[in-house]
Amino acid sequence: MIERIAILGTGLLGTSVGLALRAAGYRGAITGWNRSVEHAQVAEQMGAVDSVSMDAMEAARAAQVILLAVPIYATLDFMEKLAPTLGSEHLVTDVGSTKRIISEAGARLFNTPERAAFLPGHPMAGKERGGAELGDANLFRGTVWLFTDDPNAKRSPHSAALVKSWREWVAAMGSKAIDLDPARHDELVAWVSHLPQFTATALSALLESEVGAAPELKDVGGRALREMTRLGASPFSLWRDIAYTNTDAVERALLALEQRLAYLRENLRTPVLREEFEQANKFRRE
Repeated sequence: MIERIAILGTGLLGTSVGLALRAAGYRGAITGWNRSVEHAQVAEQMGAVDSVSMDAMEAARAAQVILLAVPIYATLDFMEKLAPTLGSEHLVTDVGSTKRIISEAGARLFNTPERAAFLPGHPMAGKERGGAELGDANLFRGTVWLFTDDPNAKRSPHSAALVKSWREWVAAMGSKAIDLDPARHDELVAWVSHLPQFTATALSALLESEVGAAPELKDVGGRALREMTRLGASPFSLWRDIAYTNTDAVERALLALEQRLAYLRENLRTPVLREEFEQANKFRRE
């Protein structure tokens, strides 16, 4: 069904999608575009895309499925540009980490019988660093791919078939699809994805301020330090858009953590400390 795919954004996720599709047996054409031509060429050399396009809009028009693998505000910008130029023979989907604002734009711009379908998506996979060179065919294996599809979408039969086919390829890449309401999605990922990231960022920044002038202390920290601060290497360019588009949910999660840390601090020498460790171990066991 899907014979031509355009991946707009050949960073970690876009390149990994191309590699995962090939590993899953996809034999159609994959065109890549990236703001940095050099990064797109890396994806091509790795076999994630067959060719590199210099024109994102041209690549999109020539494809059946257009995957937007760029930061959130760039995704929204592409959606505005693509909506009037694509038709019912197209499907646009994305990998953005927040979904309410993207889903609202999708409902406004797409999903009519005359226009392209839009399927908001979010693979719960990644690495602390980005870049095509880190692309991984197995990145999505054993993970969850979240969708926040519009239940009121009135798609053409052709674009509806593309949606069904794309979901099947997501499964073939090794992901389990879960459908969520966009607001519920943003609330959940604030807890399970955004809170860990901002916690690691704060901890890494604190340690840099406190012991950054004593690099030998990083060795003293060992594995615990490496694991706790691994996410601290994540780029601001990615997380800026997440912070801007999911501010309320992230603020609530951070405030709850602040309160929990204060509670822990106040009970370092009371039986409550044992209860906190037991609660933490229960979460890990489950």
